[in-house]
Amino acid sequence: MQTPTAAGPEAGSPWPAPVAAAPVRGSVSLPGSKSMTARALVLAAISDGPSTIHGPLHARDTELMTSGLRALGCYVSTMDDEQWLVRPRPLTGPAHIDVGLAGTVMRFLPPVAGLATGDVTFDGDARARLRPLRPLIDALRTAGVEVAAGPHGGLPVTVQGRGSVEGGELTLDASASSQLVSGLLLAAPRYRQGVVVRHVGPALPSRPHLRMTVEMLRAAGAGVDDRKPDVWTVAPGRLPGRAWEIEPDLSGAAPFLAAALVTGGEVTVEGWPHTTTQPGDQLRDLLTRFGATCTLDQRGLTVRGSGEIRGIEADLSDVSELTPVIAAVCALADQPSRLWGVAHIRGHETDRIAALSRELLRLGGSVTEEPDGLTITPRPLHGADFETYDDHRLAHAAAVIGLAVPGVRLTDASCTAKTLPDFPQRWAAMVASSGAPGGAG
Repeated sequence: MQTPTAAGPEAGSPWPAPVAAAPVRGSVSLPGSKSMTARALVLAAISDGPSTIHGPLHARDTELMTSGLRALGCYVSTMDDEQWLVRPRPLTGPAHIDVGLAGTVMRFLPPVAGLATGDVTFDGDARARLRPLRPLIDALRTAGVEVAAGPHGGLPVTVQGRGSVEGGELTLDASASSQLVSGLLLAAPRYRQGVVVRHVGPALPSRPHLRMTVEMLRAAGAGVDDRKPDVWTVAPGRLPGRAWEIEPDLSGAAPFLAAALVTGGEVTVEGWPHTTTQPGDQLRDLLTRFGATCTLDQRGLTVRGSGEIRGIEADLSDVSELTPVIAAVCALADQPSRLWGVAHIRGHETDRIAALSRELLRLGGSVTEEPDGLTITPRPLHGADFETYDDHRLAHAAAVIGLAVPGVRLTDASCTAKTLPDFPQRWAAMVASSGAPGGAG
């Protein structure tokens, strides 16, 4: 059995989730927001002047984004861990961009690739070919971009860049992912007519991420009108380049703060912003409803657990990325819970609803899988291998359950490198510092 080491678990190797023998206590300093880093990189690449990105996230998703921009001809220096430099250059092809499993890369860069001169191909991990992309492809074609897509309307994709994009009025169903809209909006200042994007269809998920896109566009100097529901207008114009300050990744805080609730401990995430567009800020409300006490001060956000976990009923449509960790807490609660509004996460790194149901059942839980969520009735859980499906959020959920359930082993913890490369080491160190053993027995 492999135990956590300084180097972390090897890819594909089982990793025993550390058990908390005492209440977890400590402070956590998290890296920058993945969502903000990705948007800052794209806006910097289409600006006229240089930009700096302070406190960016170093992880697989952002490495794929920087590699993609470099492939298009943009200068991106990541030599300084704390401050990246982006110098825009003429975008050119031919180029190949590996999207991995990153939704931001596969949805933000094709609209930018239309501005390049030459063909730009996109492909990624096997699961990436199943992620929703067709609405974006169809919208780009309406905007005047020639795009060749795979047999299912998604990856692999070839954008035949002609150096400019007309833009104009674009209508799409973005109910599968708000990133489909964000990708169009981020590139729109460079389009001849800008864009008017209209969403038609079921309710949009993850609306806070769209608010983030709009606010960052405005901060970059773009003209954006979002006064009409489900309609966004971005005017054509030049962006001068600027300095971006990246906030800590609040969604990445979920397992660490949940550890305080689950173990009756106290955890502080340093530098938690007092105002933010990050949907992860809703953790304060969700954890309070579970029974935790949340205090936001100049130091950051401190969560204290009482030793009891109440069941909750929650619409997670705005914070779908929190679903795995929230579901894990529900499985350890003293009352049933119901989570809904997240049908779209079936198209994320894996079908997260089905995966959570399957793995919680494997541990002895009682779970009813709904079309758009889960109903979880707490039962005594036991150890077992927890399949992570190459999904960092599933790995976080397993680690949270492992705090209270001996014998939980993640089939692969290395997938956490997608957003937090040293998660296994951080997690083991936090638990060990609270008096816990190094791993489950």
